[in-house]
Amino acid sequence: MSALAVVRDLREHWTPASDEELERFETDVLSGFVLARASAGLADGTIRGDVGHLDQIRTWFGQPLWDMEPADADAYFGKVLRGSRSGTRPARSQALTTYFMFLELRHKVELHRMTGRVVECPIDEMNRPRGAKDAQLRIPPSEPEVGTLFTGWGGELATCRKFAPTARNYTASKLLSQVGLRVSEACGLDLDDIKWDLGRFGKLHVRHGKGTRGSGPRERKNADGSSRRVGNDALRSGLKDAAKAHLPGWGEKLTPHVLRHFCASQRYGNGLDLLAIQEVLGHSWIATTMRYIHVQQTRVEDAWVAGMERAAKRLEGLIR
Repeated sequence: MSALAVVRDLREHWTPASDEELERFETDVLSGFVLARASAGLADGTIRGDVGHLDQIRTWFGQPLWDMEPADADAYFGKVLRGSRSGTRPARSQALTTYFMFLELRHKVELHRMTGRVVECPIDEMNRPRGAKDAQLRIPPSEPEVGTLFTGWGGELATCRKFAPTARNYTASKLLSQVGLRVSEACGLDLDDIKWDLGRFGKLHVRHGKGTRGSGPRERKNADGSSRRVGNDALRSGLKDAAKAHLPGWGEKLTPHVLRHFCASQRYGNGLDLLAIQEVLGHSWIATTMRYIHVQQTRVEDAWVAGMERAAKRLEGLIR
């Protein structure tokens, strides 16, 4: 008769880490997380935002985040943040998920040795916060509709009372729809940021906002120091007024962010691949870019017809 082997848990022979060691380790882990995100090319503001979210959760939880269980996440996102703004819960959830991904990739073994815990993200498909915004608001108008908007808006330039702000708002919105700038990035552009000598079509130097990718802003003022940059609200109001005048059905729905969706959808429809669109929009993740692309029903139908035609051609030689 064979004998049963004695199996022991290796954790029985490990000395648990002290509170001081765990505190130092938690600080080192967070520093490594910041460095890793910086090496991935994220802007300082984005990294600070993620760390701020983690700090808020850590303050509420009162112990290292790697100790969080799904029930803790349920309590935090379901009760503490229940009445928060719609964007707070998804952003904080994403920061926590990314942090746990970092823990699993970089410190899984070390954490298990020090605490006996197996790293597991407390955010899962059951408790992952969903955005509360109506997705329909982000579906952009069609190309003919956008063409109608800018045709009518361009006609105002010859008769408007204040040419400079009208031309500024028109040009900024045109950039949003053609190259997918964020409104904050458009506000930060100067004429010198247009580099006609770079590349085949020229380039825009985005120095402000998420698209800077760490290049950082530089102050630009008139010689007398009297000028002040246009704000986001001015461009938003200009677009809203133009939409009401020239595209009434979109007067309240057409925003600068919707024009970014339009840009992504048009570029994709014209054959630009996802990776190129990701670069144009300045997204860190390809999954984000995919949410910006809305395929018109006519494109689906055209693709189906084209597929049937290709299939029929392949079968021609088999039919006698």
